[in-house]
Amino acid sequence: MMPSPNDWMNNPLGVVEEMFAASQNNPNSGWEAKLVEFFKDRLKEKDAQSWVPSMNNIPLHYLKPNSLVKFRCFIQDMFDPEFYMGVYETLDPSSQAKVLRCGKYKDVAECGVDFQSKNIVTAERQTFYCVPVPGENSWVKDRYAGSAQARVQPSTSYVPSRQKRSYEDDDDDMDGGDTQPQKQREPHAGLQIPPEDHGTGEAGRQEAEASPGQTASATYLDLNFPLPGEKGPSCLVKVYEDWDRFKLNETIEVYGILSVSPALSALAEDRDTSSSLIDPSASMETLEEQRVHSPPASLVPRLHMLYAKPLAHNNPLLPCDTLQDDSAFLSSSLSEMASIKADFLSYLTHVLLGDSLAAEYLILHLISTVYARRDVLPLGKFTLNLSGCPTVPSYSQRLYHAIQQLVPSSFYLGMSLANMNHMSLVPKKDYVANRLVSGALQLATNTSLFLDETQLEQGQLDTTGVGNVTALGNVISWQKVDYDFNYHQMEFPCNINVLVASEGRSLLPSDCQIHLQPQVAPAHMDEHLSSISVYVETSSQLNKFRLYLSVARLMDYSISDGVTKSVEDDFVDMRKDDPQSITAEDLHRMLVVARLLSLSLGRTSLSRDIWLKAKHMEMQRSCRMEQQKSVNGNEP
Repeated sequence: MMPSPNDWMNNPLGVVEEMFAASQNNPNSGWEAKLVEFFKDRLKEKDAQSWVPSMNNIPLHYLKPNSLVKFRCFIQDMFDPEFYMGVYETLDPSSQAKVLRCGKYKDVAECGVDFQSKNIVTAERQTFYCVPVPGENSWVKDRYAGSAQARVQPSTSYVPSRQKRSYEDDDDDMDGGDTQPQKQREPHAGLQIPPEDHGTGEAGRQEAEASPGQTASATYLDLNFPLPGEKGPSCLVKVYEDWDRFKLNETIEVYGILSVSPALSALAEDRDTSSSLIDPSASMETLEEQRVHSPPASLVPRLHMLYAKPLAHNNPLLPCDTLQDDSAFLSSSLSEMASIKADFLSYLTHVLLGDSLAAEYLILHLISTVYARRDVLPLGKFTLNLSGCPTVPSYSQRLYHAIQQLVPSSFYLGMSLANMNHMSLVPKKDYVANRLVSGALQLATNTSLFLDETQLEQGQLDTTGVGNVTALGNVISWQKVDYDFNYHQMEFPCNINVLVASEGRSLLPSDCQIHLQPQVAPAHMDEHLSSISVYVETSSQLNKFRLYLSVARLMDYSISDGVTKSVEDDFVDMRKDDPQSITAEDLHRMLVVARLLSLSLGRTSLSRDIWLKAKHMEMQRSCRMEQQKSVNGNEP
């Protein structure tokens, strides 16, 4: 008997129970696989996914326990596998009737478990510690929240400390109410973070309205967000099948059954010898480990995965993970790329104080991504050092704010002496709590990392500071982070877009340096910068730029044999007169620039005219760098 179509979202455990019960008459039915396919099929139906409530933008106390929810998240840590009762038997004390139960997708068993039964089947599941996507920008959260169709009422399991409005009452206040995503990057002591329009948002309301018990719990529970000052739900995701296909630091969207059983919170507060029958983690040795692996469910809910998909991007404007899956969208996008780029170039030229060449290189940087690795060399990266940034207060912060409005995820790091000597950039293993303590370089693929070297000051880097600068250099050069496991380091590949803003040449390596040449007089610079936010007249224009960047990054690219031969001939000709004038490194950079220039125009292959334009751009940039050397003799 198939479950009712109305039950699968509100009562997914009922679907599980029905299919489990039906399988008892046919032990070889493969009901677990059929159950997963059932939910996958339902989620493929038109608009079905938008009707599933999201933990990203709906407060936990508004979500119905044991209902189907979704969570767009980042795998921050992977715990050890745990055992649970996959099948068990309950005994009714009055009637002595025995009933087989399914323990899958649950944290707590029903009462009356017969622990002497021979029908108990022990199973294994994996636990991922997941957090919201680090650095996900407000426009992304707002767009996802605005497209959601789900409407929910506050859960009766949550008792607020004061009377709340219902979710429906907030419909007229979508911009500031509980439907909005939680704001991130609030001011954090000791960290230089550019000001932005934080608003109180949902994070502020949740913090203000949290019960005393929740506030007290939060004081000892570190939710382990990679970036400082972030808000949002963290979650223990229970994975039942194929957990090896998921990787640490992967961005995924999980569809699963929400578990916020009060019994889990009780176990976290008061454990006894019998609790291990309900929660296997109760036998852990240290209090720190218990707190990390079994936090109160009111703070860190459990989500039992039914289905999850890796996200190639977190841009809500892009309808598909793989552009090739939607040929009509791809064709339409490619036809508009050149005209959108012209407008985008004009906008970034304004942001970069009238420097159109620097704006061109900034576009190439923003669409760059690591598309392959050969041995230890990551291909496709294009770290840009924008030197010559004005000393006008806040220019670099305003530049970051402009980029923040364009990319889905970003992080600003002011490279002050205090930040370098005190911040934790590299994740570190905590063996006492048996967890990976996050660092600011534990970021999702294609996060834009803005390094502000204009914050540099005189002083001495300590051991931590030297380690942090080394870690930044490794990200730039090799796109990797060496996690600290105390007695050894473990290398994790990454794909982070690094932009370095500096006065002189950066102390960090880069793939390309462009020296900014402002066309705005210093006396008018403040007025010019103030107009950046209003230069783009409508949000629809910004959305075109946002979509443009994601499409360009996801496009395929190739070079024909004929063009390859032409490039080789050019390289030989350039070296004929002066072999020192161009090196293999220069050729590699020209090829990277040509590739990115092609993609920026919606071209999927390199043509002769684009190759010539790339050569011309590189010549202009090199001439500018030579001029700068002559102007400033100590400039490298």
